[in-house]
Amino acid sequence: MTDEKKANEKAEPEIEVKDQARAEAEAEAVEEAMADTDQHSEVTGDGDMPPHDRIAELETELAAAKDQMLRALAEAENTRRRAERDRREATRYGAVGLARDLLSVSDNLRRALEALPEDARDGDGWAKDLITGVELIEREFLDAFGKHGVVKMEPLGEPFDHNFHQAMFELEDPEKPAGTVVQQMQPGYRLHDRLLRAAMVGVSKGGPKAEKKAAGEEGETGGDGA
Repeated sequence: MTDEKKANEKAEPEIEVKDQARAEAEAEAVEEAMADTDQHSEVTGDGDMPPHDRIAELETELAAAKDQMLRALAEAENTRRRAERDRREATRYGAVGLARDLLSVSDNLRRALEALPEDARDGDGWAKDLITGVELIEREFLDAFGKHGVVKMEPLGEPFDHNFHQAMFELEDPEKPAGTVVQQMQPGYRLHDRLLRAAMVGVSKGGPKAEKKAAGEEGETGGDGA
């Protein structure tokens, strides 16, 4: 065998190895390209779907996302309004408990003044000074109530209002229209428009039938009675 033939025999395996490696690389590249195409189809979701169907699907998704956004905005607005209402009520009615606890103090100041004899104001003795001091304390106490929206209700002579008055008994009084407060046992209190304590009263019955007059008086004095 000549040297040239031996050289050709050695070169042929090397060529076959290179061709095989090239074929394997090309096959691998094709597989990677196909894999990338499949992955892109899965991500975009188009695949074999016609364009108009894909557009309809996207429009549906957009409408659903818009609806969710509007619902979230509405819920946030409702939450904001509730918080604002709670804040206003807390500011306006936050002192309800304290005010109710202090009502007995006001009652006791009034009872102390009413328990003193009528002639205690006469002269220049200590009794007169005591009465004056208690009256000043009561006035300052009611003024402090008024600054915070607490109003004392003394409905004597006003039409009976079941929202703010508690009828304890009825009295025959032909000079008063039926349903008029003719006696007061205990004053009532309200905080703004919220009742703290109803006024305990006696109501007239059997009086003159003056519905029109009574209705007119109620319209004029209803604000005070409420």
